[in-house]
Amino acid sequence: MTFLLTQAVDKAAERTPDKDAIRFSGQSLTYAELARNSNGMARILREQGVRRGDRVGIFMNKGLESAIAIYGIMKAGAAYVPLDPFAPVARISYVIRDCGIRHLITNDLKLSMSGLLDEDVDLDCLIGVEAAEERPYTAISWDAVYASAADQPPDVGAVEQDLAYILYTSGSTGMPKGIMHTHRSGLSFAQWAAEEYGLTSDDRLSNHAPLHFDLSTFDFFAGSQAGATVVILPEAFTKFPANMVKLMAEERITVWYSVPFALIQMLQRGKMEAHDLSALRWILFAGEVFPTKHLRNLMLAFPDVQFSNLYGPTETNVCTYYHVTAVPDEDDEPVPIGKPCANVEALIVDGDDQPVAVGEAGELLIRGGVVMRGYWGMPEKTEKGFYKRPVFGYLEDKFYRTGDLVQELPDGNLKYLGRKDRQIKTRGYRVELDEIEVALLSYELVEEAAVYPVPDGQGSNLIEAAVTAKEGAALEEAALVSHISDRLPPYAVPGTIHILDVFPRTSTGKINRRALQEQATAVPG
Repeated sequence: MTFLLTQAVDKAAERTPDKDAIRFSGQSLTYAELARNSNGMARILREQGVRRGDRVGIFMNKGLESAIAIYGIMKAGAAYVPLDPFAPVARISYVIRDCGIRHLITNDLKLSMSGLLDEDVDLDCLIGVEAAEERPYTAISWDAVYASAADQPPDVGAVEQDLAYILYTSGSTGMPKGIMHTHRSGLSFAQWAAEEYGLTSDDRLSNHAPLHFDLSTFDFFAGSQAGATVVILPEAFTKFPANMVKLMAEERITVWYSVPFALIQMLQRGKMEAHDLSALRWILFAGEVFPTKHLRNLMLAFPDVQFSNLYGPTETNVCTYYHVTAVPDEDDEPVPIGKPCANVEALIVDGDDQPVAVGEAGELLIRGGVVMRGYWGMPEKTEKGFYKRPVFGYLEDKFYRTGDLVQELPDGNLKYLGRKDRQIKTRGYRVELDEIEVALLSYELVEEAAVYPVPDGQGSNLIEAAVTAKEGAALEEAALVSHISDRLPPYAVPGTIHILDVFPRTSTGKINRRALQEQATAVPG
């Protein structure tokens, strides 16, 4: 029985020390090497003052060393905070300040290219960089980390309720918010997933998602439960479907997990028929609705592969699932999000928090081991994000409010209907449209801004925006894009920004975003 996410790696190292734990670009780390090097990382972090509950940042592109960082940080008793390596430096520095990160694991190349140290960040220690006299912090190289490899991790007295990782997602106020997960919430998902999908040490799992995206927790944590091999896809590969398919074939991937958009791209432009993909046994998808016509084509291309739809906001890891057992017809509705995972309860309520009848629409609430502890440094938002149901007269069951509207079907599966708020999914990322509007309005020449999604026909959304200029201002789209690109991650920057003289309005005088969206999606006659 494991109680910490790190214990699975150490147990796999005892059972199969020479088995590859992580593979990346032709290189690998065995479970023994991952265990020893993460022990060394943990010892260095402890020597540098890291204690239980501290937050340690990871700022690098994915690779073998990022896996060492994940497990090393948790073995030191801290929570790892993955920073988007492609986000604007101002956004990264905000997360560092907001989360109180004093120790950062990175490398010289990433650090020199980012300009991060020119921002207002206060760091005590950088691990992964060469020492330099002019630097006002302790610098420890990756060579020193490898030299510190040890057979045992430090004894930090961690328990399953301790923080394990914090993932930052888009926030409606214009600033990202940190979602806190414990070892218990991570393990509740990982152990269920490893059992449900029959993972074994013979499996080879793809790691398509970036570390700051919640899909990555399946790859690393469910994989380590089974002693499987995780194959990390270089970030550059995600833009070239043919390269992803080629890697899938060469690495003999058995379980693939990604957003539907990646699978659609591989199906349409990856030349799948030219490769031997016979090792593949499960295709898992999550993050957005999979258009039925594309899912049908993918299932027909892989008649011997099993398919599963996983659902869950970052706050709950994964909380429902649906095994797609029959090839859908092209005009069928999207597949359901399924039924709750083990140790998860779902509740569907109306606007007054009263349970709805089967077949009626309502907001999905979730409770169970997979649910987050709360939002970092945001007690009011945490309180607002939960519904408390009285039980036994003096106890309370806490349910997370997903903000998603669902309907229970006669067979007990849940059908996803959409969002209650202004969140959307684009390429699997959750984006608050309000955050983009805040960024647009921060440009001094912008008077008003409106942001809206435009379906891309492949199950995801494109983001468009419209703005009006302040009186007498000459507003240029290129300058505006440059401005917001310093404030938003690349996936949140609108693909098109329309500069209008006036906005369409509702009868109450509000900006009519629906009219703007209909205008954007209208097909010229």
